[in-house]
Parts: sequence; structure tokens; C-alpha cells
Amino acid sequence: MHEPNSTLRFWLLNTIAWAAYALLNVFLMAQFGGASSGGMLIGVTLAAALWAISGVLRGRALTLHWWDDPAPVLLSKLAASVVLGALLAQGVIAAVLVPALRNGWVQLSAGAADYSVGASIGYWLNTAIVLALWTGVWAGLHSMRRARQAQLAQLRAEAAHSALERDALRARLNPHFVFNALNNLRALIHEDPERAREMVTRLSRTLRHALEHNGANRVTLAEEMAVVDDYLAIEAVHYEQRLRVVKDVSADGGSALLPAMALQLLVENAIKHGIAVTPAGGELHIAAHLQDGVLHLRVENPQGVAAADTAGHGVGLAYLRAQLEGTTGRFELRREGARMQALLEVPQ
Repeated sequence: MHEPNSTLRFWLLNTIAWAAYALLNVFLMAQFGGASSGGMLIGVTLAAALWAISGVLRGRALTLHWWDDPAPVLLSKLAASVVLGALLAQGVIAAVLVPALRNGWVQLSAGAADYSVGASIGYWLNTAIVLALWTGVWAGLHSMRRARQAQLAQLRAEAAHSALERDALRARLNPHFVFNALNNLRALIHEDPERAREMVTRLSRTLRHALEHNGANRVTLAEEMAVVDDYLAIEAVHYEQRLRVVKDVSADGGSALLPAMALQLLVENAIKHGIAVTPAGGELHIAAHLQDGVLHLRVENPQGVAAADTAGHGVGLAYLRAQLEGTTGRFELRREGARMQALLEVPQ
């Protein structure tokens, strides 16, 4: 928290506060008839020493991240700083006052400085009270500022999460997919009414599935494969012979759970960045099997003439990665020769 603006603001306010404290000391001495050159020297020196000590205390607290410690540890460090700071301030006053009195540069109303045990404890206690008040005010304001920053960070994270979910919904309802499906449907109505009715049914099921599920939902592999089959049937009308699908799905993995629309997103990504940009099309491989309590999914496609890097494409895969956060699941997109593989592991 060493922002330049906050540091400059601190030193400005700190200087004003301790300057006011020095003026208050001088004023009180004048009011109660104890004004002397020695007393004024004590008041000004004490204010200057506490100004420097408070600045050092703040710097160490921020640099050493005291606020990351538990509350009892933080309070003990602040208390120790007050005790040592008051001792140091009184040491500075003694180092300035005693030589000044000895050389006759200043005088005290009492004639000589009293540094008996009782008086010294009294000096230290008064200084410790003033420094403790300053420390309490600064620590309280700093804690409030940290609380506000933590709240703002949480709000930003929630906003980013909401934006990701919104973008993920948009990804699940790919406008190009819907646009192409409706155009193909219009052409099929007169050419092949039976196939057009089938396409309406599949499109309806696909859209309903996308709208009814969110990132918190888990579905079985069998349910997800039904959605993928509907999706591929619709895309087959658009790509015709350019889209050739090979599936290797184990029967025992049908009840395995995975994030809703996860496999559909991988298939859509493979078509968009593989089949669609390959003039002759190609084979789309879908494999799924359950092993040692982990569902392994693989979607493979040709890279195409406009293949991108292996970092992933668009909000759909970013959403998919977000669904695996906090779990031992894994998602990887990698090249294998002339083909691209998307690998997804979902713990059960």
C-alpha cells in the first residue's frame, strides 16, 4: 500500500498534526505561566521526534505487512512500537535538552531538568499516551481503508464472474450457429419437410438445454451426448460431407457427471476452428471414457488453414476453465501433428 498519493497525503497530514501538537504545547505553557526557553525546546523537540517516529512506525507496518498477521499479533506489534517509540522520543529530548542547559543556551522554570526515576516514568507515560492516541487513529483509518479495498475487490470479482457467466451464455447460444440453422431450416422446409421437422426438434432441444443449465449444473455424460448429437445433426445440414464424425464413447461412462454444455463447447470449438476453416472439411473425433474415478474427454479436429495457437478460443473455453477452478480437473488444448486436441478431465 505504498501508493505515491497516499504516502504524500500521509506526510502532509502527519506534519500538520504534529505541528499543531507543538503549538498546543507552547500555548499551554504560556497560559499556565510555565513558559521558558527550555520548555519550548522540549515541546518542539517532542513534536519533531514523534513526527519522525510515527512516520517510521507507519513505514515498517506497511513494508512488513503487519496487517496480514492475526489481530493479537498486530496489536502486540503496535503496542511494542508505542512503548519503544516513547522511550526513543524521551531519549531524543534528553540528548537535546541536557547539553543546551549545561551550555546556558536555554533555561527552565525549575532551574534544572529533573530526571529522577519517578519523573522519567511520568515523562515516558505522557509521551506514550500521545503516541498511542496517534497510533490508534492511524491504525483505525488504515483498517477501514483495507476493509473498503477488500470489499471493492470482492465486488469486482463478483462483477467479473457475472460477466463471465453472461459471456458463457452467449457462447452457448452461438449466434452464427442459430443463424445458419435457421437459414438451413428455411431451405429444408420445401426440399425435405420431414428432415426440417426433425431439425426443428433438435434445435429446440439444444436451445432449451443451453437456457435451462448454468455453470453450477452438472449433467450426465449420456445427457450431454444427446445434446451433442442434436448439435452435430444440425451442423451436418450446414457442412454436409465436410463434417465427418467419429465417436468412441464407453458405455460405462454414461452416468459420469460433467459441467453442463462442456462437451458441446469443445465440439463447437472444434468445428469453428477446425472443420469450418478447412476447405475439404475433415474428421471430428469424440472420445469419452471413465477411468479411476475421472471422466476423460477428448475432442480432436484438423487444424485448418487458420489454426491459432493452443491458448484457447473465445469466452466458451474461458468459461470451461472457470468451471474447473478449485477442483483437480484439467483442461488442455494442444497440437498433435496436423490435428488439434482438446482434453478435459473431470473428477467424479
